[in-house]
Parts: sequence; C-alpha cells; structure tokens
Amino acid sequence: MSEEPTHRKVALVTGANKGIGRGVAEQLAALGMTVLIGARDPGRGEEAAAELRAAGFGAYAVVLDVTDQATVRAAANRIDERFGRLDILVNNAGITGSGQVSPEDAHDQVPSSVDLDMVRAVFETNVFGVIAVTNAMLPLLRRSAAPRIVNVSSHAASLALTSDPDGPFAALLPSAAYSPSKSALTALTVQYANELRKDGVLVNAVAPGFVDTDSNNHTGFRTVAQGAAVVVRLASLGSDGPTAGFFDEEGSVPW
Repeated sequence: MSEEPTHRKVALVTGANKGIGRGVAEQLAALGMTVLIGARDPGRGEEAAAELRAAGFGAYAVVLDVTDQATVRAAANRIDERFGRLDILVNNAGITGSGQVSPEDAHDQVPSSVDLDMVRAVFETNVFGVIAVTNAMLPLLRRSAAPRIVNVSSHAASLALTSDPDGPFAALLPSAAYSPSKSALTALTVQYANELRKDGVLVNAVAPGFVDTDSNNHTGFRTVAQGAAVVVRLASLGSDGPTAGFFDEEGSVPW
C-alpha cells in the first residue's frame, strides 16, 4: 500500500468488489475516505480497487473471506501495519444460500424441507462471519476518534414486516436460512451496540432495499447507488447519531 494522508478516514467494506459493497466503497471514497476493498478473490478485489484509484480515489484491496479466520486475522494485521486504526467497518458480505435467486424465489429454504447444511452455510457467512470480522477489527476501531460499524441486513429480517399476513412481504416464501440469518444479524447489531456504547462506537443495521445485484439475478428494482446511500449515511454519522438501530432510506425499520 502506498502512502495516504493520515487525516483521511479509513473504511473497510467486506464483499466490496461488486454489488452493494462496491457501491458503498465508491461513495465512501467520494467523501474523501481511504477505502479498503474486502474481497475473497484477490484479483477481483484488486481490479475494483484499481478502478477506484484510476478515478482519483484512495482504494486498496484486502484479501478477506469472512468464513476463513486466517484471512480475517491477516486483514486486521495488514490494516494495523499500514494505518494503525480503522474508522469505519461495513459488514456487507453475505449470501442468500440459494444461488442467483432472490429470497422471494428461494423454494429450497422452506423450513419444513430445508437442507440444514445450507442453513449452516448461510449463518456461517451472514452471522458468524460478521462476528469474526467485527471482533478482529475492534482493536483498530477503538483507536478511531469516531468509530462506526454498519451491518448490511434486509427488510426480510423484520419480524414485524414478515409476520404480517396482510403486509407488503406476505408474498415472500417462508425462509429457514436467509431471513432468519438477517434477523439474527440485526439482533447481534443491538448487542454489539449495547456493549460498545460506552466507547463511542455507533453500531447500526441497514436494509438497502431490493437492489439489482448478482445475488438476486438482477431482479431488484433499486440501483446499487440507491442501496448504498443509506449504508454510507449510517457509516458517516456524527457523534450525536443513533446506535442500536435498524434503518432503511425512509427511517427506522420495525424489528
């Protein structure tokens, strides 16, 4: 990594070589931050970082598989050696568990017939991976003057919305993997926020909406930029900002 101005905020975005994560990285970089592109594939991560640098932004690739503790530790060590701190962590990396289909079409997630190995795989990335990355980065975040953690969740995580038989999500197929994993993530967000509140670390969950990405085979109706905007807003909160919240672009999302 080359030299960067020390006054720039340093942000790590997991799963940032494409989709919402890439959009978040671009918007944070446009705010003048140094952005670390977390990606499992070194080539794809470097390609995304190089494109941002070509646009005049500070961006670097970091090999990071949230389900591989060795790469998580290595990423934390690399950030420590180069920057000595981390200001923003965006836990964006996630999987649906159903290939390139949207949760609405995930017939293989119906609770009564679901494959438990698939459920475990989804939780490994969407929940346990967030714990692994967050805990590895916390020592670096504690060195920041304004540490922020944003967990990318989903409206499908809302028990209030998904349990309403007359609500907007009534058409969703029941899910034993993706939706519960995101519900667990929002619950985990609250627990981290409660623990870290005294340290000034603001921790929030975000529902970016149904965004046009590979994960839903590009059936989403929102652009990546639109989905990323609310994530960036929570990542750049002032000291009087909320913590332990669950938000979308319109405000609070019901639990």
